[in-house]
Amino acid sequence: METHPALVEGNTAVITGAADGIGLAAAQHFLSLGMRVCIADVDKARLSDAKDALGDVLAIRADVSQLHEVESVRDDVLAAFGQVDVLMNNAGVGRASSCWNHYDAWQTTLGVNLWGVINGMQAFAPTMVGQGRPAAIINTGSKQGITSPPGNPAYNVSKAGVKAATEALAHELRNTDGCHVSAHLLVPGFTYTGMIKSFMPEKPPAAWTPEQVVEYMVARLGAGDFYILCPDNDVDRDTDNKRMAWAMGDLIENRPALSRWHPDYQAAFEAYMAQD
Repeated sequence: METHPALVEGNTAVITGAADGIGLAAAQHFLSLGMRVCIADVDKARLSDAKDALGDVLAIRADVSQLHEVESVRDDVLAAFGQVDVLMNNAGVGRASSCWNHYDAWQTTLGVNLWGVINGMQAFAPTMVGQGRPAAIINTGSKQGITSPPGNPAYNVSKAGVKAATEALAHELRNTDGCHVSAHLLVPGFTYTGMIKSFMPEKPPAAWTPEQVVEYMVARLGAGDFYILCPDNDVDRDTDNKRMAWAMGDLIENRPALSRWHPDYQAAFEAYMAQD
């Protein structure tokens, strides 16, 4: 299996939101490759537990919604390791929201999920490009940022922004002379992370583990994929493709917004999904 050239022994990975879930699993995987790892998280207690579990890692408490704190992480990593080869902007939160309520939830969600990614790119990308060596920036998105299911607009907006920002990053990187940094959008499926554990004490059969997501991510990085769209135990790639195509069809066919959940289009959507 091909591997991304940045994922090699002795290289350095920085992961935000690394005290649990996908971030923690990524740290474990990168360590297994012989890489040097920095884990960052806002939760000091969980960060300490993660460091104890992982062993020889650099652990830094940081609020990714604040640019100066992300820049401080960068400076500490460069002081400790001298280089950054993988940046995984993975920190994320989920807060209940609606379009005209929960203003604080909007601010928190966009601050962490979207501004955390923007701050990561702003702080780290110039250094990574300037190193002149193969490197990767991986931003964690969501299928909710693509199909926008009703129920949590703040989360959807944050992850749609991550998708747009990462697409722009990929374009800018490949049009920068002498740049060897690639960008990737990680889109997990249903994954049993800390966000889910808070209301589901046991892993549902449909969910993947964070380790499965990371294994899939590493394989697709090796294949050179930009969009790393993960399946799970319930939804395969064909189902995802149909759902995404239907969502784009709302614009093309001038259907009502989110017609997949509109009662007038329920039968049409079900018939569409039943097609081979």
